[in-house]
Amino acid sequence: MVGAAPEILGQGLISAVGETQPVQIQGIDPVLEQQVTNLKGAVTSGNLDALTAAEGDVDGILIGKDLAAKLHVATGDSVSLTMGVTLSPAGLLPRTRRLRVVGLFSLGLFEFDSTTAFLSLDVAKRLLGKDQIDLIQLRVDDIYAAPQIAASIPSTLGSQYVTQDWAATNRSLFSALGLEKMAISLTIGLIVMVAALNIIASLILLVMEKHRDIAILKTMGASARSVTTIFMMQGLIIGIVGTTVGASAGYALSYVLTRYKLIRVPVDVYQVSFVPFRVLPIDFAFVVGAAVLVCFIATIYPARQAAKLDPVQALRYE
Repeated sequence: MVGAAPEILGQGLISAVGETQPVQIQGIDPVLEQQVTNLKGAVTSGNLDALTAAEGDVDGILIGKDLAAKLHVATGDSVSLTMGVTLSPAGLLPRTRRLRVVGLFSLGLFEFDSTTAFLSLDVAKRLLGKDQIDLIQLRVDDIYAAPQIAASIPSTLGSQYVTQDWAATNRSLFSALGLEKMAISLTIGLIVMVAALNIIASLILLVMEKHRDIAILKTMGASARSVTTIFMMQGLIIGIVGTTVGASAGYALSYVLTRYKLIRVPVDVYQVSFVPFRVLPIDFAFVVGAAVLVCFIATIYPARQAAKLDPVQALRYE
């Protein structure tokens, strides 16, 4: 574990300039929050440290850029935050507080940028009427070890602690992504198989066209193994050249599409404004190696057929 930070959660309504939007409130400690998230780096306007207001100043709030666009506010403007109701002599009244927007943030996901706001821990306690935090966020140096670390916390600190890691929180999302990755892998596999069939067909036609040359080579003493090697090397070279050109073009296209954000998608549907492409070295090497291997296997049958060619039959009518 490399960091920990407390947090308070709540819901409310935020209003400004005649607009009202539901909002997910997160009360944080601006200093400790940097140990678990990069919220400070996501701030596009204003300052995260300004959440902790000086004595006598108006309390601050940090809101997402898409939420700010809906409310038509910017850094320095005032908003009204309503969180629950309070009992008064006049009955139940909404608990409303006037806050100053100290900054805007962009986490890259529309779901967060359009519905989330941050308050300081003390302000969130007062507005939500809570005297203790709701949860503690942990950050670990190995994200894949998070499930094991989460499982070990109740046995270490006590059974009253309930843990939830990032994999469990986003289980449905990763399940959908895994299914999509499987479908893409099958599609790429079928494309490679079609390319392999083209290599087989090309080599078979080449054997039929060059049967006279093959017969002359075998008559001059060439062994069946050498003939097999010639055609296998030819097919392998075709596969390597094609794979190299395709892989290079695909890598360059992925870079261009991500760098210039060319494929735009509806942000309110997909949570991101464009389709990003990230080429992982391991996946890249696996696909290239598998493509070359399939191309090599595709050369075996035509090469064996060339090696079995009978010189007498091939030269009989020449």
